[in-house]
Amino acid sequence: MRFKGATAAWLLVPALAVGVAACGDDEKSDTGGGTASSGATNLTIYSSLPLQGTSRGQSEAVINGEKLALEEVGSKVGDFTIKYVSLDDSTAQNPGTADEGKTAQNARQAIRDKSTIFYLGEFNSGGTKVSLPILNKAGIPQISPSNTYIGLTTDEPGSEPGEPEKYYPTGNKTYARVVPRDKIQGAALVTVMKEDGCKTVTLWNDKSTYGAGLARNIEQSAETADLTIENEEGTDKNSPNYRSIASKIKSDCFVWAGVTGENGVQVYKDVASAAPDAKLYGPDGVTEEAFSNPKKGGVPASVGARTKTTVATLGAEDLPGSAPILEKYKAKFNTQTVDPYAIYGYETMALALDAIKRAGAKGNDRAEVVKALLATTDRESVLGTYSIDPNGDTTLTDYGLYTIEDGVPTYSKKIEAAVE
Repeated sequence: MRFKGATAAWLLVPALAVGVAACGDDEKSDTGGGTASSGATNLTIYSSLPLQGTSRGQSEAVINGEKLALEEVGSKVGDFTIKYVSLDDSTAQNPGTADEGKTAQNARQAIRDKSTIFYLGEFNSGGTKVSLPILNKAGIPQISPSNTYIGLTTDEPGSEPGEPEKYYPTGNKTYARVVPRDKIQGAALVTVMKEDGCKTVTLWNDKSTYGAGLARNIEQSAETADLTIENEEGTDKNSPNYRSIASKIKSDCFVWAGVTGENGVQVYKDVASAAPDAKLYGPDGVTEEAFSNPKKGGVPASVGARTKTTVATLGAEDLPGSAPILEKYKAKFNTQTVDPYAIYGYETMALALDAIKRAGAKGNDRAEVVKALLATTDRESVLGTYSIDPNGDTTLTDYGLYTIEDGVPTYSKKIEAAVE
């Protein structure tokens, strides 16, 4: 994810149900040393996530997961005491997603703090496009629990010119993520559509960096899977409706690479009406109650019943290592419902703490911690065993398939997508 906002608790234990231009200080404030603070034993880990609007529920789940992982080690790693600070990267004017100005402000707050050793975020890939180059100049390691946009780490199809180099002004990688990138999501969507018997697919996107990039990934995977793409269109979020372009749909299946906030509900309503027999698919950008729940302004139940979506989060039955953590989470936060992003938040913090631990006596040295982060190999975690490759990508490749039940995106199964 993510380039998008999302909603609150979707994970019903034991079955998971889910919920994808900087301003500020001058250039000098964007630079910093490799060591958090010479001889420092008190370190700070910042979290930056949207805490307003539709993303608030999932962001709070991420934060609670991060707090749980830190609490389990007593806020200590070796001789280092860890302080946790949660920042909001959204605003009242731009809720539910990362606001560029606020995100830049958060990143600069982190670099002004000499005790900063890690920055966990953003939730939205668009936010990371802002914070990453700022943090990279200061050598601060960064991990996202949810970013999927390809261009943050590679120049594979779906990225834009100059990516990913423009996010790393120092020339050194400082970023990692615990969810698979959109190349894999594109393949996962194509895998599902092929399994469902799709022969031709109408492919639209919301014209955002996320949507246009994911559309290219879907198209690439469709070509190798002998799935015909037709009627490619970009949608304008300010359009009152999409009936005109929807009337041209002749395909047996439809997929929109976009996010709910880009008028996604109207897109699917119009497509469902114009193509009553078409199967409907979507990415993590619409896997949220703001899209799926008619009581929250989402699509009608009849449209939801026809829609399947993909998210880089799996159900509890496919994350066997998560069961003990889920029980601890329920007890600590007095809940029986746990959003799956809590597990990804937990692992984001756990990976950060592990990198500090592997840096040993130099756990307060940002450069050494970055090295440890990017050297992560065969890590046994609540998400399964994975490594972090030289680009900062996880070697995990499984995506979750979700259907809509009573307005709630609900985990169906694991998708093992074929990625070339």
